[in-house]
Formats: sequence, structure tokens, C-alpha cells
Amino acid sequence: MVDDGPLRIAVESAWSVYRTRHRDVDAADARRCLLERHLQRRWEARDGDAEELTGFGIGYLEQLSSDEW
Repeated sequence: MVDDGPLRIAVESAWSVYRTRHRDVDAADARRCLLERHLQRRWEARDGDAEELTGFGIGYLEQLSSDEW
């Protein structure tokens, strides 16, 4: 089985940063699921480290916000 530790760290970190910037977002918001799927695909394609994935995740969430989620 593949070690998905970096993926889990990246999801938690990106989600935490995003919620800190956007205090009106609930912890159970659907964007978290979208983030998890997005980073899962990135991780499978590139096998990046947690820091790189976190950056991709934050950028992805900010893009969702600019699309008027």
C-alpha cells in the first residue's frame, strides 16, 4: 500500500489555511471534498511532497472562491 501521509497532511494544511482566510466557511463545506479529490489526482500523477501539494490545494480553493462558489 502506498503511504498517503503527505496527501493527508496537504489536505489538512490547505483546508486549515483556507478556513483561516475565509472564516465564513464551515468545516463540513463541500469544497473540502473537492479539495481532497483534486489533491488525490495531483498526488497520483506526480507523487509530490506535502508542501507542494498544500500549495496546489490552496491555489485550487482560491480558484473555487473566485468562481463565486
